[in-house]
Amino acid sequence: MKPWLALGAGTVLATTLLAGCGGDSDHDDGANPPAAEPTPSSLKLSFLGRHGSGQFDQSAAEIPAYHAASQRLFVVNANKGALDIMSLADPANPTLEDTLLTGDISAGSEVNSVAVQGDLVAIAVQAGTKTDTGFLALYDANTLERISFVPVGALPDMVAFTPDGHYVLTANEGEPNDDYSVDPEGSISVIDISTPEKPVENRATFTAFDGQEADLKAAGVRIYGPGASVAEDLEPEYIAVSADSATAWVTLQENNALAKLDIASATVTDILPLGEKDLGQEGNGIDASDEDDAINIRAYPGVVGLYQPDAIYAYQAGGRTYLVTANEGDARAWGEDNDAYWGTEGDGCAGDASQGFVEEFRVKHLVHASGFDRRCGDDLPPQLRALGAGGLLNPDTFAYCGASAGDPGECRDDEVLGRLNITWTEGYRKHENGDPMLFTAAGVQDDANGDRLMYDQLYAYGGRSFSIWSEDGELVFDSGDAIERFLASDECKLGTQRTLDCKDYFNSGHDEGDAFDSRSDAKGPEPEGLTLAHLGDKTFLFLGLERMGGVLVYDITDPAAPVRVDYLNTRDDWATEDTESVLAAAGDLGPEGLVFIPAKDAPGDTPLLVVGYEVSGTTAVYQVNLQYP
Repeated sequence: MKPWLALGAGTVLATTLLAGCGGDSDHDDGANPPAAEPTPSSLKLSFLGRHGSGQFDQSAAEIPAYHAASQRLFVVNANKGALDIMSLADPANPTLEDTLLTGDISAGSEVNSVAVQGDLVAIAVQAGTKTDTGFLALYDANTLERISFVPVGALPDMVAFTPDGHYVLTANEGEPNDDYSVDPEGSISVIDISTPEKPVENRATFTAFDGQEADLKAAGVRIYGPGASVAEDLEPEYIAVSADSATAWVTLQENNALAKLDIASATVTDILPLGEKDLGQEGNGIDASDEDDAINIRAYPGVVGLYQPDAIYAYQAGGRTYLVTANEGDARAWGEDNDAYWGTEGDGCAGDASQGFVEEFRVKHLVHASGFDRRCGDDLPPQLRALGAGGLLNPDTFAYCGASAGDPGECRDDEVLGRLNITWTEGYRKHENGDPMLFTAAGVQDDANGDRLMYDQLYAYGGRSFSIWSEDGELVFDSGDAIERFLASDECKLGTQRTLDCKDYFNSGHDEGDAFDSRSDAKGPEPEGLTLAHLGDKTFLFLGLERMGGVLVYDITDPAAPVRVDYLNTRDDWATEDTESVLAAAGDLGPEGLVFIPAKDAPGDTPLLVVGYEVSGTTAVYQVNLQYP
C-alpha cells in the first residue's frame, strides 16, 4: 500500500484543519483505548526559534502545515510563488530543505495555501492569470514527489482536508481583475481523493442563488460589485469542516456572510449573513483616529462594524458544533493605482468607473460641507460621485458629536470620526426600489433638486474581535472591544522577553516602527489567522493579530465565556522607523497562518505552535508550556 493511501478516521493527523474541527487524532481499535490526556488548567507560550527568509514585506512566509512522520514544515512562500519545505527536527533551528515550484502546472502560477494529512500534502495553486482556472495539487510528504493535480475554480485561496481523509476542499475566491472587467464566479471545490493519483473534482457553485439578490441583500448579505451576479460577487475565503466530515462552512469575507456546504453532494445549502456589530454599544467601542496621538477607545452611536471574518474553525462543545472566526474585515479596492479611474481635478470629476471599483472612503471626506468634488483626482470613486454630489449625517443619530441638518459638526473632526475608513456603499437612505433619497445641502429631502446622500449609519470594516457562532450562523460570543482594551492596558507586554509596554505602541502597523496608533482609523489590530488546540477536556484558541502582531491565547471550552490566558508578541524592535533596515533584529511581524503541533507529533514530545509572518518573512516556532492544577 502506498503511504498516502493509509488514510482513515483513526489516522494520526497533523494538520491545522484537525486542530480546528475536533477530529480524533488518536488510533483506537477498541481493545486498547488510548489513555485519557490530562487537562491543563492553562498554558503559556515561549519563543523557541525561527527561520528567516531575509525578505521584508514580500509575503515570504504565510501558511504553515506540518508532517509528523518526516518532522517537516510546509510553508507557503508567496514571494517565490512556491512552497518552502523546512526541517523541524530541531525546533529551535528550523532549516530550509527544499522548495516546490508549480510553474509546470501553470506558467506563472503561485501557491496560496497548504494542508497536510497522513502522508499527503495538498496545495492550492493560483493560475498565472488569477482570474483563470486554478488547481489543487497533491504531493507525497516523504518523497516530495507530485502525485497528481486537478483543475478547480479561479483563485483557490485556501485548502483543507476533511477529517475522514476522503476529500480535499478548496475555497475558490474568484476575485475580479483590477478594472473589474473580468469577475469569475466564486466556488468551492470538493475533490474526492479516494485514489490520490486520480482525484475527482465536484464544484459547488452559487449559481442557484442568482436572481435572489434582493432577498440576500435584505437578509444582510453584501452583494455590491459592479455588474456582478450573486455567483460572481460571492468570494469564498476560508474553510471549516465538521468533525463528521459532512458539513463545511466557508467565510465569504467581503460579503460578510458564511456559506454552508453539504460535502457529499458538493452543494451550497445556505448563505448565512453575519449582521453588524453595534459600535455604539458599550463594550463594543473602538479607537477611531490615528491623528489624536492618544488611546481613545469609546462607543460611537450610528457606527457599525462588519464582521467580515477571514479564518474560521469548527469545534465541538457540549455535543454541538461551534464556529470560531477572526473578524479581520476587508474592503474591495480594485483599480486604485489607475489614474484613469480617479480622473483629474480639471475634468469635472470624470473618473472612469469602468477602470475599477474602490469602496473605501474616510468619514471626513464623505460628509464635508463642500461635497465630494474637492476630492476629484485624489480618492473620489466615480461610482460614489454618480450617486450624489456630497454626503450628510443623520442629525438625530449623530447629534452626540454635533451633527445638525446640513452640518456634520465635530463628527468629521480627526479626533472623532473624521479619520475612520468606512464603505460608502452602505448606510445611506434609500427608496424602496434601492435608489438613494436625495437631500439639499441644508439637509432637506428634495429628490427633484437635492444632490446629497443622507447617511443614517456608517459601516466600518471588521469587528476588531473574534466571534463564536452556532452552526447556523447565530452569534454566541463576540470579544467586543476586549482586544484593543488589552493592548492599551498595563498588563499587556511586547517582545520575546515581554519587557515592553504594549500601550506605548498601541495599534501599530506591521511594516514600520514608531507607529503608535497608526492603525486605529482602519481595522485596529486586525485579527486574521487562528488555529485551535484540543488538550484534555479543553479547547484553546490561538489568534494572530495581523497589524499589532503577536498571538493571543484563549480558553474557549465554554463557547459563551472564553477566557484570555496569554499573549506573546516576538517583535523586538518597535522604535526604528525603517523596519526593513533592522530586519534581522526586528523579530516577527504580520502573522498570517498558524498550526498547532500536539506533543505526540512534535520533536521532543512538547507541543508547539508554528506561525508564518508575512511581513518579516519569518517562520517562528513557539513552545506551548502546559500548566496543570
